[in-house]
Amino acid sequence: MSKARIISLCIVLILLCTFGLSSPWVWAADREDPVTVASKIDTEGALLGQMIVLMLRHNGFTVKDKTEFGPTDLIRKAIINGEIDIYPEYTGNGGFFFSNTDSTLWKDALKGYETVRELDFKVNRIVWLKPAPANNTWAIAVRKNLSMEEEITTLEDLARYVQRGGAVKLAGSEEFVSRPDALPAFEKAYGFHLTKGQLLVLSGGNTAQTEKAAADGTDGVNFAMAYGTDGSLAALGLKVLEDTKGVQPVYEPAPIVREFVLKKYPRIRTILEPVFTSLDLETLQTLNARIAVEGQMASTVAEMYLRSKRFLP
Repeated sequence: MSKARIISLCIVLILLCTFGLSSPWVWAADREDPVTVASKIDTEGALLGQMIVLMLRHNGFTVKDKTEFGPTDLIRKAIINGEIDIYPEYTGNGGFFFSNTDSTLWKDALKGYETVRELDFKVNRIVWLKPAPANNTWAIAVRKNLSMEEEITTLEDLARYVQRGGAVKLAGSEEFVSRPDALPAFEKAYGFHLTKGQLLVLSGGNTAQTEKAAADGTDGVNFAMAYGTDGSLAALGLKVLEDTKGVQPVYEPAPIVREFVLKKYPRIRTILEPVFTSLDLETLQTLNARIAVEGQMASTVAEMYLRSKRFLP
């Protein structure tokens, strides 16, 4: 072995002894910069956000946990501005983000996903990973006793009930009440209108709060904003009204990540996609119920699920 070769090997050994095998100098690929993970402030957002945090940490990433960050408009601005790197979003929101698109696209799961994936990458360099096969769409739920007494099982029934002067008070988030594709879309399609006095507007978007308000009759509330994957509906004695006209888009949750971050850490795709594609409607309802009804921590429920499916050891 040449003298130059021996000197080079000695330098490498000295560096390894000085910095250690766990040094960022050695493992810079995943530890150079932290990945900032966020989520919305509702029950399912916290659950999915914690799954992302746990999976990335298990695979060697340094993670900044900003789960339960805020409502859609706030978290959307944050990822576009580079304040956060990844969070779980819903395919149906593509129609809200890109309002000049054909509204029928968002009512088809595959077309909606492909459309938002293409547009968000082109406009914002945001990458949509594969979504979960579960439709967490906007919905309106009613107390079961009122549903039975007044025969209210569909949104058409609700419209007739409102029009004949029935007692209505609906609990919902500011986003649900004001977004054109949420409550206003239901009102327009079914021909009814709720006044300010018929609404209880709660901060944030947590359906655990809106549904509990309806179940408890808080301030006369008997209807509530709900999501399709909510696990607390049956336990609280609430019934989701059928959207017979198919007003709402398909909302399948998917991790979305900045292109810059995914290019730097391409393993993120293979780490997260198998987790999300394992989450069907029944699974999400069950997991959400453990948080909203049983009072378990989102991080605990997420970890137990990931271990049960052997995503974590």
